[in-house]
Amino acid sequence: MVHKSLFLFFTTLILIGCNSCDTVKGNDSTDIHIRRFDRSLYDWVLTDAPVLQQQLQSEYASMLKVIGLSLFKTQDTQTEEFFNRMINYYSEPTLSKLYRDALKTFNNVETIEEDLSSAFGYLQNNFPGMQIPAVYMHVSGFNRNVLVDDSLLSISIDKYLGADYPLYENFFYAHERRKMDPVYVAPDYFAAWVMSEYPFQGDDRVLLDQMIYEGKIQYLIHEALPKLIPETLMGYTPEEYQWCKENAKTIWEEIIQRKHLYTPDHVTTSKYFSSAPTQFISDLAPGNLGVWIGWQIVSQYMSRNHVTPEELMNNTDAQDILTKSKYKP
Repeated sequence: MVHKSLFLFFTTLILIGCNSCDTVKGNDSTDIHIRRFDRSLYDWVLTDAPVLQQQLQSEYASMLKVIGLSLFKTQDTQTEEFFNRMINYYSEPTLSKLYRDALKTFNNVETIEEDLSSAFGYLQNNFPGMQIPAVYMHVSGFNRNVLVDDSLLSISIDKYLGADYPLYENFFYAHERRKMDPVYVAPDYFAAWVMSEYPFQGDDRVLLDQMIYEGKIQYLIHEALPKLIPETLMGYTPEEYQWCKENAKTIWEEIIQRKHLYTPDHVTTSKYFSSAPTQFISDLAPGNLGVWIGWQIVSQYMSRNHVTPEELMNNTDAQDILTKSKYKP
């Protein structure tokens, strides 16, 4: 049972407004340094010191605006009322403990910075016109997981304390907790930025449109972060991933026979992108089958066609990608 009290929302991505060879180029690193807004904010919350408040306003003006919009629906961050609301929000005992635990878990972020440097190096090589954002960390109290602005990207680290973190059991189902682990920080940063640069343009009621879009994102994550094994990227156990591989033909046939691929039905389509087991397909089917199938289609499309990653993302014709992939498991 998932209880709702202090934390009301768990939104994967909020976009506050974003800028818009025949082979995939390598991952020459770019230097990514994570700006620890989370630490600076917590230091101020503990002390309410005017000098620390002034430092926040000076060093983190952009972050204050986006977090103010996400938490309180305001970007007016220069008033005492705003800072009083921040103090009250983050001083709540349960959230305060969550905050301390998050800072302890992410005391050292060098590995994440190395992964992001490689991943954004991949973007620079394959999307030469793409801007690379300033990267931050924040704590939201399960409110907004990812914040994106024109040149700013931040993740709420309180979502990544490990699947067995005790507080999660009160708010999230087991299948949701699988990806609430530090290993998903880098891929979630990467995915959020790519999605902000290439927002979904299809019909969200149509399964094929959603599958191809999600498949593109998974494909790019895997290319940019190749150390992340496929089953981990999907949030699957090794057994679930093997089941998908062995039953790919059955899954595809079920989708076609049920006429789910093209029929505009938001309720049915959304079930393919839930982390809950896809039991209407099979009692053994894991969640996010739409993502997994989309990834297989896009991977096959890329292997069969002389297409760059940038050309892939610019192709918004899902049917064209499916046809040229010749996907027939």
